[in-house]
Amino acid sequence: MRIAATQLPLPATSPPRRRARAQHAPPAAAPQPPPRALAAILRSRVIACLRAEDGETALRAAHAAVRGGVTVLEVVMSTPGVLEVIEDLCRSYPSLTFGVGTVLNAADARKAIGAGAQFLMSPGTVMEILHDFEESKVLYIPGVMTPTEVLSACSAGAKVVKVYPVSVMGGDVYMSALKKPFPLVPMVASQGIQIGSIKGYIEAGASAVVLSDSIFDKELMRMGKFSEISEHASQATFEALQSIK
Repeated sequence: MRIAATQLPLPATSPPRRRARAQHAPPAAAPQPPPRALAAILRSRVIACLRAEDGETALRAAHAAVRGGVTVLEVVMSTPGVLEVIEDLCRSYPSLTFGVGTVLNAADARKAIGAGAQFLMSPGTVMEILHDFEESKVLYIPGVMTPTEVLSACSAGAKVVKVYPVSVMGGDVYMSALKKPFPLVPMVASQGIQIGSIKGYIEAGASAVVLSDSIFDKELMRMGKFSEISEHASQATFEALQSIK
């Protein structure tokens, strides 16, 4: 008796696997170097803040401060002729760092940059300025007062913040408390700081301090005693150097 050959099912074969091509991630963009103004501020430890009643007085006071050793100086936006003052200073001292303070909107920020300002400062955080100039070579220093404001500014791209108004919040004690959660965030202490307080603020964690009336005494400017402004500037820069040691 013949037995019919049984057709056994052939094992299923999978299609040949193709070699996966190596996926190469696009090269990461090189990080932007920090603005030149930031390095200058961290080096000098002092930002001289000038506000005056007229452009001529502002210019004479600024030149006096530079003669006293100031290397980083801001002129407040409300000073008459502020843009012309900045242009003159940038032309006269190309190796120094000049900025405009109390900048409250992006339009004024553009005017200041057009005049040659290398940094801008505000009493609070103006997000429009922060976003518009995030990739710019011009440094924007927004004002902050609380940990929440520090987080908000840094999350939006701030490279450094200004703690303002620091003296009414507790001075160097407040500076130390605010700095502890943010050891890597450069902070500039501003408002009501005296020359003799520079060391205390630096030891509390400030990267630099803003000095206004302690250099640009209103009465000295009114009386035209610019040599005394030079002396105050010299004393401030000396104290800043001593604080680094």
